Amino acid sequence: MSLQEKLTTLYGENGVEVHKDLRILIDQYAKEIHSKNESLSERDAILITYGDQVQSEPGKHLECFHQFYNDHIKELINSVHFLPFFPYTSDDGFSVVDYFKIDPELGDWNDVKAISEDARLMFDAVVNHISKSSDWFQGYLNNDPQYDNFFLDIDPSTDLSKVTRPRALPLLSPFEGKRGKVNIWTTFSEDQVDINVENPKVLLKVLEALLEYAKNGARLIRLDAIAFLWKEIGTTCLHLPKTHLIVKIFREVLEEVCPDMVIVTETNVPHEENISYFGNGHDEAHMVYNFTLPPLLAWSILRGHAKNLTQWAQTLKLSSNEIFLFNFTSSHDGIGMRPLQGILPKEEIDFLGETSLANGGHVSYKDNGDGTKSPYELNCNYMDFLTHEELGLDIKIDRFLCSQSVMLAMPGIPGIYFHCLFGSGNDPEGVEVTGRARTINRKKFKREELDQLLGDKDSRCSKVYLAYSEMLKVRQNEKAFHPQGSYEFLELHSSLFSISRVSVDEKEKVLCLFNLSESDVSLNIQDLPFQPAQDLLNSCTLDSSEVLLKPYSRAWLKA
Repeated sequence: MSLQEKLTTLYGENGVEVHKDLRILIDQYAKEIHSKNESLSERDAILITYGDQVQSEPGKHLECFHQFYNDHIKELINSVHFLPFFPYTSDDGFSVVDYFKIDPELGDWNDVKAISEDARLMFDAVVNHISKSSDWFQGYLNNDPQYDNFFLDIDPSTDLSKVTRPRALPLLSPFEGKRGKVNIWTTFSEDQVDINVENPKVLLKVLEALLEYAKNGARLIRLDAIAFLWKEIGTTCLHLPKTHLIVKIFREVLEEVCPDMVIVTETNVPHEENISYFGNGHDEAHMVYNFTLPPLLAWSILRGHAKNLTQWAQTLKLSSNEIFLFNFTSSHDGIGMRPLQGILPKEEIDFLGETSLANGGHVSYKDNGDGTKSPYELNCNYMDFLTHEELGLDIKIDRFLCSQSVMLAMPGIPGIYFHCLFGSGNDPEGVEVTGRARTINRKKFKREELDQLLGDKDSRCSKVYLAYSEMLKVRQNEKAFHPQGSYEFLELHSSLFSISRVSVDEKEKVLCLFNLSESDVSLNIQDLPFQPAQDLLNSCTLDSSEVLLKPYSRAWLKA
């Protein structure tokens, strides 16, 4: 289907005119965007961070981050995912006031372009909704004709019972302006008003924003909450065919002006729904978030066995070598529970919620539409979620690094949240300030504070950072970890999660073993798929007859 045919499918006979307007936009930006024609490899990992994660004086936060990145991260992680760094009014950036500006508290576009010289950048495209304080919405309320039909005004008597609700909040929010009282569709909050892409003018503005991001250095674009984009009353309004079609339009337009652009979809839903955004393997997202990994991996470590994790991982078959899973364990959001549906029974999901609460975290709930609620996400720092106060520091770090080593070895591209790289913990004081559970894993740091922690070799921060650094250095130099290489998940022991990774040319092999339990595990060399010559991480005992893995140890055994 051509680009014009896609637009005609969306907008009927108006699609032809929309295509003409879009061609003008594409031609305009094609002159300003210069692709580097980079491809993803074993050397790629992505740091997930806020623009003011490392703080200095207001207006200089991006510059401060850039200096810290070059000093401590650049040699380890070559890509940076900046969470929304635009002007905003709530939700730590996800209620964008202006898609085309940088928050002046952080810096400006020149700062972003400077960082793009040292790192491949992922930008957030928060295009399901926009802040109620934006010019778009204020213009709409004030009856400015250029914003007519930019939002969805729905009669409150309309039956919206089938609509999937991610949060236990009203779907419609009342507002008043020159056009009178309106009831606006707000999927996530009253300050996050959903835009109406059924209006082609809105879609063109969104595409203009995406092209602007490419112009300013983005080489990956994360489509936030994209599953909710297209609305049709009488349906779930989730994963609708026209939502998928719009993602395909995004990919086609961006690849035309920037061939190495990577589209990443963020859909916190069960696995089969999640990977539907790969399309046919060539026409939709290049990467999707592996949302099942964080909760299932944590559960496996907490319970001390690998069976469920292995069985799930064995289903990870992708339809082409052009698409990849974006693997992560922690992010600015909590640990999503919906991806565990059909994998763990309800009592085990409840166990995870109880663990979060016991370890200083929180549980967020979703409205099921029938008067009941169920856990939607756990709000807890990942290290604190995996451990408890009675454990010694070394065991805490071993458990945590075991989880991170699994994530790094999974087929796909690793995403490393800033707090994981530096071993931070829960931030209950932050939650008290904001009143939001998600703040527990969103602490920001002063540069001098981080420098002090890293300089103290006995601190948790320093120990985690140094051990994590060694894993990253090894990974980026092993061709077996190329995202297009082959892989197999093996069942070698009930407590071991085991992955065989093979390079694209099939000349290099690495067997990754992870002891998820608190007991020693010994394997006979003869039971392994190949004869290992060395442990790349030097974290297990390896001789001619056996491999011995201590509790929570990880081994990357090279043939």
